[in-house]
Amino acid sequence: MTVTERKIKMAAAYSGMSQAEIARSIGMSPSNFSQKLKRDTFTPDEMERIAEALGGKWVARFEFPDGTAI
Repeated sequence: MTVTERKIKMAAAYSGMSQAEIARSIGMSPSNFSQKLKRDTFTPDEMERIAEALGGKWVARFEFPDGTAI
């Protein structure tokens, strides 16, 4: 299981939405969503849309002790 897959599954469980519900809410078929999940091929835009559908926010970055975020 990829890190992205694990995070999406955990967020879905937290929000109470199924993968099929998430897929439909972002305009994707459940089958396509499942395949992208297994291949770990979601774009940053798709991750933002997934987070929005779940009622959250997607923030992907590296943070360093001096406060630098990349």
